[in-house]
Amino acid sequence: MSIERPHSELIWDAVELMSREQLEKNQLKLLRTQLTYVQGNSAHYAKVFRDAGFRADDLGTLDDIRKLPLTRKSDYVASLENQAPFGTMCAAPRDTLVRVHFSSGTTGKPTPVYWTRNDVNQWADLYARYFYAQGMRAGDIFQCMYNYAWFVAGLGATYGAERIGALVIPASAGDTHRQITTMQEFGSQILVGTPSFLAYLAQTAQEEGIDPRSLKVRALATGGEPGASIPATRRRLEQLWNADMFDCYGALECQPIAWETACKEGPVLADDFIYSEVLDPDTEQPVEDGTPGVLVVTHLRKEASPLVRWWTGDIVIRDSSPASDGRTHARLKGGVIGRADDMLIVRGVNVFPSAIENVVRMIPGAGGEYLVDLVRSPRGAQHGFLEGLLLQIESDTKDPQGFADAASRLLREQLKVRFLIEVVPHGSLPRFTHKAKRVLR
Repeated sequence: MSIERPHSELIWDAVELMSREQLEKNQLKLLRTQLTYVQGNSAHYAKVFRDAGFRADDLGTLDDIRKLPLTRKSDYVASLENQAPFGTMCAAPRDTLVRVHFSSGTTGKPTPVYWTRNDVNQWADLYARYFYAQGMRAGDIFQCMYNYAWFVAGLGATYGAERIGALVIPASAGDTHRQITTMQEFGSQILVGTPSFLAYLAQTAQEEGIDPRSLKVRALATGGEPGASIPATRRRLEQLWNADMFDCYGALECQPIAWETACKEGPVLADDFIYSEVLDPDTEQPVEDGTPGVLVVTHLRKEASPLVRWWTGDIVIRDSSPASDGRTHARLKGGVIGRADDMLIVRGVNVFPSAIENVVRMIPGAGGEYLVDLVRSPRGAQHGFLEGLLLQIESDTKDPQGFADAASRLLREQLKVRFLIEVVPHGSLPRFTHKAKRVLR
């Protein structure tokens, strides 16, 4: 893709400033081309289109995509079982595939997603676009602490930073002492990793007598779990590192989806790479901008593993108005609010784990980690539904009962749910180098 920077030092590609009207015309053109490609090359989608009585030529407006059914993870898994290991969704010839990455496999067998050379080049360019929007420049020293083993984001981040011209240190996750000494020796300026690992790294540095704020780090690009869009977590990490923190949102199946830019007005959707819908989680009908719903994405330019109306399961609030920096691509206000299937219902009140984290980070004296224990949380004797939440919080307080009472009051005030607090010693809960798991089910 040609690179133009006609208006701003933070613009990587002119498409970022395209008028909303022109952007939607471009989306319609790309979507017609993509659906024609998918219909002709993906055995799975060829059948889906036939069953729906739909042809790519039928797409008169963007809204017409709703004539097609949603694609869910179960559909993807089934397509792999039908024709393992490449599956019937794959739309590119075997000899054109140059990359495969896998899901974590936490809920079943790891599932593969494929890339062609064009897919990889586009992937790298999108990562470069977003890193550039966060302030990365040629010559910057970039320490990548995403896990490179199987995980998808490490190589995407590396390619994007290299495309800008940054010096990349592919550190991966773990080995905290070496991470810190490398920052000291090379003067790393930009870090990428999960919020959990960056918090743990800062804590480890302090325990080794090193103030993270004394290092040259100026930016933290985080993904893999909620964090940068949780206000209290953002404040905590920005204070620990004395650096700007940015929310980077993507998924194995769609890399990337939306990242924050320097103006920090919500992660910006890659509207020239995906067409997005926000649907009511119950009715699966579109909701207005400003209303929470599940994000559904369709690839506009993808060869190997294209997806049509992919149900991400992530609850978001879309804002299609221009950002203050002139970007016209829609933004996700507050990032990913939570996952539809992770939402907890306590006596009729909906609670997302990210909302719990936001309050925990506000509690004076709270340590680095916490755990929501659903196994031991109180449930009604007759119906078995949650009536409160048992929450373990690390703290070195000398008054555990006073701390627990204050924490319980604050959580109830903020979330309207009863919390039972267990105070546990600092360092007693698990630390995470990859995606944190703070809800015990």
